[in-house]
Amino acid sequence: MLQELRVGMISATHGLKGELKVIPTTDDPKRFLELKKLRLRKKARGLRREDETEREFSVESVRFQKELVLLKLSGINRIEDAENLRGSELWIDRADAVALAEGEYFLGDYIGLRVLTEDGEELGKIRSILETGANYVFSVEREGGRELLIPNSENCVLEKKPEEGYLRIHLLEGLLDL
Repeated sequence: MLQELRVGMISATHGLKGELKVIPTTDDPKRFLELKKLRLRKKARGLRREDETEREFSVESVRFQKELVLLKLSGINRIEDAENLRGSELWIDRADAVALAEGEYFLGDYIGLRVLTEDGEELGKIRSILETGANYVFSVEREGGRELLIPNSENCVLEKKPEEGYLRIHLLEGLLDL
């Protein structure tokens, strides 16, 4: 289970006083109104992970502009300071996230889960999640690098147990043939 969640990405600056344009990666952008602090992660150009930087900021103000969030962070008071944050990802601790109902999980909690059939046969691990208009589709990496797509529907997904590390499915006819 994830211990932290990405809630947005800084795409640009807004104005001259350090405001940031954020593309939200959360289902409900209004959630930004409740956040008091954020961690910014920026990957440096290059291949080395140790070049990644992380800083924590307090949230001063939040406004909305169409599908974007306009964010003002403490200590960022000039466009020059804000410009340096472009491309950063915004992260929060799971404890600061929206409370979920029992049996609900964040999409990221599914990444890496083993996918089992009703009979207990392991098909592979969830590599990514595709968002379609109707539902989510789990992309499962099988042995040999093959991909299996599992729709997140009641007639296919029988049991979701991220805390135990698996997803149990009913293998629909022809699904392995795709």
